[in-house]
Amino acid sequence: MRVGVLTGGGDCPGLNAVIRSVVRKGVDAYGFDFVGLRDGWLGLLQDVVLPLDIARVRGILPRGGTILGSSRTNPFTHEDGLRRVRDTIAAHDVDALVVIGGEDTLGVAAELSRQGIPLVGVPKTIDNDVAGTDCTFGFDTAVGIATEAIDRLHTTAESHMRALVVEVMGRHSGWIALHAGVAGGGNVILIPERPFDIDQVCEQVKNRFKINYAPIVVVAEGAAPKEGQMIVKDQSVDEFGHARLSGVGEWLAREISERTGKDARTTVLGHVQRGGTPSAFDRWLATRFGLHAIDAVRDGDFGVMVALRGTRIVRVPLADVTAKTKTVDPSLYDEFEVFFG
Repeated sequence: MRVGVLTGGGDCPGLNAVIRSVVRKGVDAYGFDFVGLRDGWLGLLQDVVLPLDIARVRGILPRGGTILGSSRTNPFTHEDGLRRVRDTIAAHDVDALVVIGGEDTLGVAAELSRQGIPLVGVPKTIDNDVAGTDCTFGFDTAVGIATEAIDRLHTTAESHMRALVVEVMGRHSGWIALHAGVAGGGNVILIPERPFDIDQVCEQVKNRFKINYAPIVVVAEGAAPKEGQMIVKDQSVDEFGHARLSGVGEWLAREISERTGKDARTTVLGHVQRGGTPSAFDRWLATRFGLHAIDAVRDGDFGVMVALRGTRIVRVPLADVTAKTKTVDPSLYDEFEVFFG
């Protein structure tokens, strides 16, 4: 059997660990051959395929990013996209695909599965918003990076007695903001699932200054005020229709300064959350996902995604997990409100 492997969407720590795991077990245990599809779905559209074997995956476990490259390409927005995908698969005698990606990449995978293409999905995203799995790899690393940044910002905030707004990733879900905000001792945490009241935020900031404490506001990029819409950098969108986010942090800092009379600055962590070496947990989870994904291929169990449930890796239908986004439960957010303001 020949298996094609691709990584789609935004890069994240742990992608190489999955590739390594899939290839190592697929070759050693099952005698499979592998090819890598360059830059996600774009490689299938443009017939950019490279050999993938054990020699190519040696030493990549601790490396961030992906040796296969990635893109936010949606084949269904391109002319004859489905036919071109089928043609590339047929031209290289690929019997099945292992698709490593987040909600958009897996959404394409679900539709291709419905069109009869045999494939298995692996959930990755630093946002942790893929349904059906307790956790996605990349999330733990991103939270660690954001928490370390918040820890460092506390000292400079206190030295100058100013409010610092820390903007983290999270388009539709506030998992990074909530986890890093709680771990880093944030005084205000704003997430997309709960529109915020800017007056209340400013009151919480002022309360911290009253006790001679410099506040830290942690905000997910997709968070929005009650009276407004999502704040974006510009009006451009990608092939999946997503606006380019980032901007809420700067807006918050301006509002806080104007409404409280206190100096407020913004730190946007941006892509630093995606980059660098994956954490030990993300390497472990990504490796397990890879091992179980190639098992599913061996079993001919296609149209599924491997997922973490407790400590077990299970298989769930792609159609189920791509129908919704995993968001923060309001009751979980409420647990931490005692620390806000």
